[in-house]
Amino acid sequence: MISIRQRKGVKTTEVSEDHAAQEENVKLENKLLSGCSSTRLWKTLSFTVGGTIALCVGLLTSVYLATLHENDLWFSNIKEVEREISFRTECGLYYSYYKQMLQAPTLTEGFHGLMYDNKTESMRTINLLQRMNIYQEVFLSILYRVLPIQKYLEPVYFYIYTLFGLQAIYVTALYTTSWLLSGTWLSGLLAAVWYVTNRTDTTRVEFTVPLRENWALPFFAIQVAAVTYFLRPNLRPRSERLTLLTIFVSTFLFSLAWQFNQFVMLVQALVLFSLDSLDMLPASKVAWLYGMQVAGLLLVCALQFFNSMILGSLLISFNLAVLIARKLQKNLKTGNFLNRLGKLLLHVFVVLCLTLFLNNVIKKILNLKSDEHIFKFLKAKFGFGATRDFDANLYLCEEAFGLLPLNTLERLADTLLFYIYVFVLCVTAAAALAVAFHNLSDPIGRSVGNVARRTLSLKPETAYNLMHTILFGFLALSTMRMKYLWTSHMCVFASSGVCSAELWELLLKLIHLYNPKRIWVLRYSVPVLVLLYLCYKVRHFPRLVPVSGLCRRRVTLTRCALCVTGNWVLAATFVGRLDTREQVQPRRAVLSVVRSCLGLDPRSAVNSGFIICFAPGSPCVRFTKSHSGSLHCVFVALWDESQEGVGFSQQDRLKGHPLGQPWRAVRRLPAAGKGLRRVCAGHFLPARPSLDQTPAPVASWLWGLRGLTGTLNSSSSHTPGKAVFAGSMQLLAGVKLCTGRALTNHPHYEDSGLRERTRAVYQIYAKRPPEEVHTLLRALGADYVILEDSICYERRHPRGCRLRDLLDVANGHVMDGPGENDPDLKPADHPRFCEEIRRDLPPYRAFFTRVFQNKTFHVYRLSRNK
Repeated sequence: MISIRQRKGVKTTEVSEDHAAQEENVKLENKLLSGCSSTRLWKTLSFTVGGTIALCVGLLTSVYLATLHENDLWFSNIKEVEREISFRTECGLYYSYYKQMLQAPTLTEGFHGLMYDNKTESMRTINLLQRMNIYQEVFLSILYRVLPIQKYLEPVYFYIYTLFGLQAIYVTALYTTSWLLSGTWLSGLLAAVWYVTNRTDTTRVEFTVPLRENWALPFFAIQVAAVTYFLRPNLRPRSERLTLLTIFVSTFLFSLAWQFNQFVMLVQALVLFSLDSLDMLPASKVAWLYGMQVAGLLLVCALQFFNSMILGSLLISFNLAVLIARKLQKNLKTGNFLNRLGKLLLHVFVVLCLTLFLNNVIKKILNLKSDEHIFKFLKAKFGFGATRDFDANLYLCEEAFGLLPLNTLERLADTLLFYIYVFVLCVTAAAALAVAFHNLSDPIGRSVGNVARRTLSLKPETAYNLMHTILFGFLALSTMRMKYLWTSHMCVFASSGVCSAELWELLLKLIHLYNPKRIWVLRYSVPVLVLLYLCYKVRHFPRLVPVSGLCRRRVTLTRCALCVTGNWVLAATFVGRLDTREQVQPRRAVLSVVRSCLGLDPRSAVNSGFIICFAPGSPCVRFTKSHSGSLHCVFVALWDESQEGVGFSQQDRLKGHPLGQPWRAVRRLPAAGKGLRRVCAGHFLPARPSLDQTPAPVASWLWGLRGLTGTLNSSSSHTPGKAVFAGSMQLLAGVKLCTGRALTNHPHYEDSGLRERTRAVYQIYAKRPPEEVHTLLRALGADYVILEDSICYERRHPRGCRLRDLLDVANGHVMDGPGENDPDLKPADHPRFCEEIRRDLPPYRAFFTRVFQNKTFHVYRLSRNK
């Protein structure tokens, strides 16, 4: 506060003195005006540069992720059915509705097919727009129909490019949030770079493109940025209104895109509630944010034909309970420390009781059971009693729903993100505790904005992001699948903290070294050094080159592969240790390595149709030490088949020579699976499972599915178009996408009736008699059942977590194999169905007839007569 002193009297002065004083005043005013104009110009320039960098970083991230997706799957060079198979499990189910809308003769028929669907669940007609969050697929299909792009862009590319475009919005929103918190766009740049360099732990969009969270998280990031700006003090009314509109729209789109929106926003509501209770946020703004959450969710509920799961969500019950409790408990923020602490504890208790009461009443009225499996899972996960519930154990045994592995933190620490995050978190949390204690000790109950007399203060937007990262951190540590909500905000919080003038001012004052120049130096030098370190880390990583641009380029690759692009043949690459003697004669080394990799005879250069090619007149091998220091990459150069007298002719290629159809040839080699990969990628991180990473279970499953779908679609398969298929949830999603057949069950698990169906179908992997399994499947209208060896003979999970073990325990049977069993479990009276049916014994042959089999799947037709 600036005090102004007044004179007691006025003395007479001469005109010349008055004139001199006026000239000084004019000079001072001109100086102030020039200073204001230069400050305004600097702010405009900074905003322009920062905004341009934000857009560029977002677009580059989008292109980078799209290139990774292309390189991982060779997406532009595989068949349509292979592209569809790459959308695994529930991703394939969601994409099938986009495909269904495009194949509909008119939009009206497409909407009618979604609203009265009888193929997703056999013998039932369901409204898919009510049950699932697929409005984004509907919107994209309409756009693709309306826009004149059908001749230039395939539907699948329009779909995936939209997702990768949303990643540009995601990174830009993270950049903006960090900029708002720190006041400098340098922190936004650091947040974006951290997001990209830690992409293994910040996103999975490049290999699970249609996943609901990939649609939703960009809008959630926009909402967090808008909330951060909204919590700033002294906003103009127009700015507040526009920000509230942004919050509402982003909340609505986030809720519309993801079925788990209510749980994410419940955590956000807990953040607002805790900070409001500690008087660290303006109460009026918190009330507006509660209202935006409820309004957005209710609008989604209306669009989803009054989905009962939304109406019975904990979020709506909690927000209503908070607003009611605030009306009941007045003068909550007055009194001494003990008085206010007692009121606060009572307030928390009242809100908790009201939330549970309202939620139970709503669920009783609506007879809602859609989300009960989630609460059973949470109850068992946090040790409130063991359970034999099949659905809860199905979640408990999945690695994605387990605790966050420690190697995740090690990877984050490798880019300095985790270290800086912990540093910023500790300093900010200590300041927040001091402010909270001061607020509770203040008997006057001053508002958040009145902080003039405080020795330590914390901006409301900083307090919100602090509590946001803490609560979402606990969520990620307890459930690994939710880490993407936390790790992206880690980048924001760490970068904004290290660029924050307030943080460095607090630290320098604590050690008595406070100086504005030191603050400026630390604020800009530390992030620059971190960026330089990140550039140094990635400098030795192999270049990322699109597969389409591999021709005529020499790049470092990361797996053994054989591929043909146009008139250029990429012979092979290999990852492994190389003897120093082999480096002296690179061609001999490559021949040895490639032959051993492909399982060829080492004494011959031509074996099983494979010829190792070299580029004449140029170095054919390049040795590059990998980032781990223990592996070397060997690159075989490209061979120009247009040269006379070498290579294969186009006619030979069309006749089906192995080099003309390289991937089928590779798959026919028993030993070729080890290390083989279609991907000619240059990125440095470990390769993810792709279509050619055999003999991995995922790849085996995918290629088996390709053969299965081909059989189902062929005219000689003897499977009617109206046939109903039963099997595992993950498999049937792919069957529906690739074949369009009706299903008994699917991966969208948020329905009690569907969960009962799934348990009934999964009895094919339990110890049940054939007649009982036949009765269960026919009751669901199944005509064919698909059994998977990867489930029947599963080894991925330990004993007690295999699917067959979960079924045995749920059925009261003893589990297979050595180990302990609960004393009340009894041996089954019948052998395991999936094992016995393969023996084709008369009791099974009377109900099931095998119509197809490969190394992965066995398809049986159910008899109509018992």
